[in-house]
Amino acid sequence: MATALGGLRGRCFPRAWLCRGAWCGRHYRAALCTELKQPLAIEELAPRPVRPHQVRIDVHFCGVNFADILVCRGQYQERPHLPFTPGMEFSGTVLETGKDVSTVKEGDGVIGVSDFNSMAEESIADQKTLWKIPERVTLREAACLPVSYGTAIMALEHRACTQPGETVLVTAAAGATGLAVIDVATNVLQAKVIAAAGSEEKCKLAMQRGAQSSVNYSQGSLKEAVRKLLGSGGVDVVIDTVGGHVFLEALRSLAWEGRIVVVGFSGGTIASVPANLLLLKNISAMGVYWGRYRDQNFPVFSRSLSSALQYCQQGRIQPHIGAVFKLEEVNDAFLHVIERKSTGKVLISLK
Repeated sequence: MATALGGLRGRCFPRAWLCRGAWCGRHYRAALCTELKQPLAIEELAPRPVRPHQVRIDVHFCGVNFADILVCRGQYQERPHLPFTPGMEFSGTVLETGKDVSTVKEGDGVIGVSDFNSMAEESIADQKTLWKIPERVTLREAACLPVSYGTAIMALEHRACTQPGETVLVTAAAGATGLAVIDVATNVLQAKVIAAAGSEEKCKLAMQRGAQSSVNYSQGSLKEAVRKLLGSGGVDVVIDTVGGHVFLEALRSLAWEGRIVVVGFSGGTIASVPANLLLLKNISAMGVYWGRYRDQNFPVFSRSLSSALQYCQQGRIQPHIGAVFKLEEVNDAFLHVIERKSTGKVLISLK
């Protein structure tokens, strides 16, 4: 693994990174992408000052998402300037607040979302992108919530309008988002879940986490497997994160007036939607780009995170953590996800 402590020598960074005030002399470690498609480096950075609306966070845990891997390959829709720190979500405690911050105070436990700067011991965020962690929710649990549960809640509640008693089919069911969908659909919305995954081990985990049935789509047709479980009726809702032929099989598994929600394309192939299927069954096909709601409809975005924290505090959901890596093991964490060894949430521990 590439490690480059003290790597600031001889390098040019923006003036905002220069150290000022009370935080002078206190460096922190961060994972840095200095070159696309290359291992990340661990470097020491000088803290930058907080602006009036910003908050400095002592990061305890950062989630690892496939988007982090894509952005470090230059394959994501957002392309930060090099060098940059990956990491879209985190949990931690407030170290310092800007003079106009009123939502949190020093010492508060928070979760937050960011534009790729969270895989570090310290992060600065706008107060709007932070949510206080309620009592009885740990920093470790809370770190699992933003992307996975925010997406699951947005897809199931806001987009698909899932109702009690309906049947939900979720693909890549043992992944972080898949397990979150199972958790929310089963324990919050009182829906029935069919979990689809690519191995017997992953199907078993999905069943243990609340799915009523499972399908291993590496062993045959997803559509035929669903038909054997439900007959000709089909499922009411599909949450798909895989794309390709799995998406098409799931689409053909929908019932009359079913809804399919596209969340991602982890299989690497973007399928074309056969519009005749939408017509014949009055099917609705829609997407969820959860992070875009932050800019386009912030109240809905914020509600998804507030709901996730509330559900967790109430004990209605229980995030599943598949693996925890140290910051200096960040490249191992990425490889764990790339090789499809991960189940549930993968976290980086900064402590």
